[in-house]
Amino acid sequence: MKWSDGGQSSDVEDRRGSGSGLGGKLGIGATILVAGLSLLFHQNLFAVFGVSPAGSGATSDPQARKAERESPEEQKLVSFVSFVLDDVQKTWTTALPGYHHAKLVLFEDGVRSGCGNAEASMGPFYCPVDEKVYIDLGFYRQLREKYGAPGEFAEAYVLAHEVGHHVQKLLGTDAKMRDAQQRDPSRRNAQSVMLELQADCYAGIWAHSTEQRKLLDAGDIPSALGAAAAVGDDRLQKSSTGRVAPESWTHGSSAQRQQWFETGFKTGQLEACDTFSAR
Repeated sequence: MKWSDGGQSSDVEDRRGSGSGLGGKLGIGATILVAGLSLLFHQNLFAVFGVSPAGSGATSDPQARKAERESPEEQKLVSFVSFVLDDVQKTWTTALPGYHHAKLVLFEDGVRSGCGNAEASMGPFYCPVDEKVYIDLGFYRQLREKYGAPGEFAEAYVLAHEVGHHVQKLLGTDAKMRDAQQRDPSRRNAQSVMLELQADCYAGIWAHSTEQRKLLDAGDIPSALGAAAAVGDDRLQKSSTGRVAPESWTHGSSAQRQQWFETGFKTGQLEACDTFSAR
């Protein structure tokens, strides 16, 4: 992808190393205790107490984390996500009357959001309460190494998808979906899948705009499609449990995610992204 280094976006809120995440990382003994209590009370007490379990991937040495944050590679990644964030939001400002910017929060290991505490293991997410996207940049390393989806445009797709949820918040789609889930809890997962696929389609709309402006390189769209496939529910389930259970999907299959990204990319139209009516 052709992009320019403009430094950190004014819409980025950098909480890395600020102590504003969860309450720290527990030792092995405390982790076992809290895990046992979580099972007993049927509640995630790690989130309640604001702590991370041992083995969650947190680096205990703050100096090591600081060095990683200040490395040229990390600085370049911050500049890249800043460019993508600003470009995606410029696209929506033009396409959607009344659009106002979301914020992007960069964090490490865990974070407090308007939607509650969250750990990096949850992956990137959008909180409609505070209208912020949350990303631990370590996820991009996982995307490359664990999920086999390398490339800058794979990283851009992830961020564009999350901003797509902000578009849904502004259009009222998110609220309508949650009302529908309350009216018919049996379709909760199906409604969630439709919301996520629509966000994939909205990411495709932004990709369409980058093609119009000649920002794409030859491998960019395959890179985004690879990322969409890598985070499909069927592939994740097959990898983690060895079986696929469509009734438990919340984001859609690899093929569905690719299909709806391509729909947005090919049409560039909001109207084409009506996943709730499509069969």
